Amino acid sequence: MMETRILLQPAYLLHRAPFQNTSFLVDFFTYDYGRIRAVAKGARREKSKYRSLLQPFQPLLISMSGRGEVKTVNGIETSLSAIVLKRERLFSGLYVNELLTRLLNNYQEHTVLYKNYQETLINLQSNQEIEVVLRRFELNLLAGLGYGINLEEDAHSQLPIEPESNYRFTPDMGFELSDTDSRTNANPSVFSGRVLIALRKFELHDKAVAKSAKLLLRQALTFRLGDKPINSRALFSSFI
Repeated sequence: MMETRILLQPAYLLHRAPFQNTSFLVDFFTYDYGRIRAVAKGARREKSKYRSLLQPFQPLLISMSGRGEVKTVNGIETSLSAIVLKRERLFSGLYVNELLTRLLNNYQEHTVLYKNYQETLINLQSNQEIEVVLRRFELNLLAGLGYGINLEEDAHSQLPIEPESNYRFTPDMGFELSDTDSRTNANPSVFSGRVLIALRKFELHDKAVAKSAKLLLRQALTFRLGDKPINSRALFSSFI
């Protein structure tokens, strides 16, 4: 296998973990290569030039090389300030990072999703509603991975979603007209057309609508993630 060299690639750190005595095993989200796993040798040492840069939400330019799946970091630079997130916005950012770490395959280009991620971090740092920012990212993530949710029409009849109707959601199929009233909570996979239209327009000011939209996206993501829980959700729950 030939050695691969990557020079000054725009990237963000998604996750890092201690590796051997002084290093980190890191996952980067890069502009041209998608997710890349690498070893940052010596980065855990107090005087390492990499240590302060290997932080979440910090725009980076990374250089690395290697023959195998896991590369070796050769250089890390930055000329931009990190996105600063606090309290629930910090946990929201960590949640986004965890979704990317769990769902992205190595070395699959996702330039549009990379831009969506950048916009999400900027919006989390601003005063935009967290629920809207997260739902938009979740929908973009699923679409970028080829699992987009059609909020426009019934998957069976191809008729437009109607606000007064109820629809059963199946993650790998979409929405189908249902006789179950979504207000009874008898079936958590049934959603009102009003919720679907609001989510499509990102009009989530109503708390009940926002809660239903969150449940819908959680079902869609869980179908792709499997049974392993999202750690950042547990951290946020313990925080509040």
